[in-house]
Amino acid sequence: MHKIILASNSKVRKDILEKNGIICDVQPSNVDENPVKDSLLRNGASPEVVSKKLAELKANKVSQKKNEELVLGADSIIDLNGEIISKPLNRYQALEILTKLNGKKHHLISSVCISINGFMIWNYTDKAELTMKKMSKQQLIDYLSKIKDETLYAYNVYQIEAEGRELFSKIDGDENTIMGLPIKKIKEYLIDYK
Repeated sequence: MHKIILASNSKVRKDILEKNGIICDVQPSNVDENPVKDSLLRNGASPEVVSKKLAELKANKVSQKKNEELVLGADSIIDLNGEIISKPLNRYQALEILTKLNGKKHHLISSVCISINGFMIWNYTDKAELTMKKMSKQQLIDYLSKIKDETLYAYNVYQIEAEGRELFSKIDGDENTIMGLPIKKIKEYLIDYK
């Protein structure tokens, strides 16, 4: 299996790669996502396209400085009926987001891109459907009180591999996709890569 560079600070993504036998160095892209996201949305891009473009931008940015090395960029987006729900900046926003998702179905879209020498050579986008339980405001507040700040701001408003599972009545899709890395397809690509 090839060694890769992960263009992300995500501990969860790094753990998924390592658990699957993929050695990686971490080099965050530090891309300012919001202006890119806003521009794409103004031009009518779908949530899937936004996710793919952000993953590609991150991978390309890091791979420009890494000669002949494979760089993996990733991006995850919550899509609520076509509206992109961004990561919260504070606990008030986190409660607003959970209130918006409360009792509804939404999609979690995860895109990955592998680049070399500043150019994308492969990408894949996967989608999972999550149905959130109908919860009272107090239940949402109680849930948020259990979540540490770094988790809350790094992983949207739920961590499916931890406390977040209790928020949902139904989950359809790959758990690794929900955690931000559709690993099965990445492994298939890397095995075939010459």
